Amino acid sequence: MTLRLDLQIISDWIPDGSRVLDLGCGNGTLLNHLQQRGITGYGLEIDNSKFPDCLRAGIQVIQADLDDGLRQFADHSFDYVILSQTLQAIKRPDFLLHEIMRVGQHGIIGFPNFGHWRCRLQLGLGGHMPVSKSLPNAWFETPNIHLCTIKDFEKLCAANRYNVLGRSVVNHAYKDTPAIRLLPNLFGETAVYLIQNIAS
Repeated sequence: MTLRLDLQIISDWIPDGSRVLDLGCGNGTLLNHLQQRGITGYGLEIDNSKFPDCLRAGIQVIQADLDDGLRQFADHSFDYVILSQTLQAIKRPDFLLHEIMRVGQHGIIGFPNFGHWRCRLQLGLGGHMPVSKSLPNAWFETPNIHLCTIKDFEKLCAANRYNVLGRSVVNHAYKDTPAIRLLPNLFGETAVYLIQNIAS
């Protein structure tokens, strides 16, 4: 199975045999891939139309609204809790991050970077909300309610004492470039972070 490259980045960070919780797991593509490496866990998904694909792949999936938190799970129940391309659609991202770090030893968070130069150009000079390959919906139909930049996310991590163990910033094709490595907040379109509580 060929994974989307941001999901491959996530997969590469997770050791074989880990216990994983995938929040907003969709049709279970990532979990299906991880299970083939001896990784066990659950997927949480609000859209029950995605459940048949998960069940066919042998994925344990639970219907849940992430805005309600993760109260059904005990502290440190998982080695890794994944939230990929969903943070920006959450009502209280800070609350969900706290829940992720309570339930998991590590968190893996992926999100579109609103600081990308095209977003800045459309908002600053164009005077309208950005539309791009990583943010494809018009403002009135987007599920995104809390867009952030790479700098915003890192500031939130620092304020909550989450240690950044890994970061990968890529363009819309999920490729790294020299420009992204030099100025990630300006040229990166998608960011993926591996974080841990500093006290852990």
